[in-house]
Amino acid sequence: MNKLRHMNLFMHIVEAGSITKAADKLDLSKSVLSQHLKQLESELATTLLKRTTRRQSLTPAGERFFIHCLKMNQLAELAWDEIMAQQVEPSGTLTITAPHALMDSLVVPALAKTFLAYPKVHLSLICQDEQLDLMQHNIDLAVRVGQSQDSRYKQRSIGSLTDVLCQSRNQEIDIKHTAYIANHWQTNQITHTLYDEHSQQYTLNFTPTHVSDTIAQTVSLITAGFGIGIVPNILLSQYPDLIPVFEDKHLPSTKVFTVHPYSGAVPIAIKLAQQAIQSEFETLICRI
Repeated sequence: MNKLRHMNLFMHIVEAGSITKAADKLDLSKSVLSQHLKQLESELATTLLKRTTRRQSLTPAGERFFIHCLKMNQLAELAWDEIMAQQVEPSGTLTITAPHALMDSLVVPALAKTFLAYPKVHLSLICQDEQLDLMQHNIDLAVRVGQSQDSRYKQRSIGSLTDVLCQSRNQEIDIKHTAYIANHWQTNQITHTLYDEHSQQYTLNFTPTHVSDTIAQTVSLITAGFGIGIVPNILLSQYPDLIPVFEDKHLPSTKVFTVHPYSGAVPIAIKLAQQAIQSEFETLICRI
């Protein structure tokens, strides 16, 4: 027996005053409602309603059971209303992860423009270059450079960025002998394939001399004259002391995605965050 279903129908029968009126309100037949009541009383092994041709009244057991039915219905309505309200006004914890290079420059400004207006949303930010498992770490939204290989998650492309091989504006370099500053996620042997305007390829191989943990550290080392390294094109305008090593050659672009684990209805907070991050990304691209 579907207990919750029977309790709900019993509540409507009592509130309506008769099975006939309850059937009309619920758009059910009187026989269906009568059968539900019969099954409910049989399962509980007690009489809940005393009925005559003119009126019905609750037994003492029926009165106590009706109170529980009302509480159950009120709790169900509260749960429904709270979730529906979240689709109008977002609330709760919103956990977002992004690489170091994109968290401060892209994600935080985007969230500030949107969620300062929603004080019931509590942000939890995870700055991590490694692609964390969203379910394992309870992450609502991830910003990733490159497509995720996990087919469980929903991905949306928000644009593309291009890494730029950079040097200090105040330093002259010999590309064959200059030191290379690697980000921690790069390998021990680094190969960059650049293209000119005619799609001609140029391959450069490097062994890292220095390794940095964040893009900010990479920029600081390049600016200080320790060598060359890659910086995303959307960040270059923030660092006037950096210039491209090559004006006429570029690295291939890489798509950027927002990724979330929701397979059904997507919470409004996630939708707002996706829209804000994509809009901010487009703004950064326009500054290049």
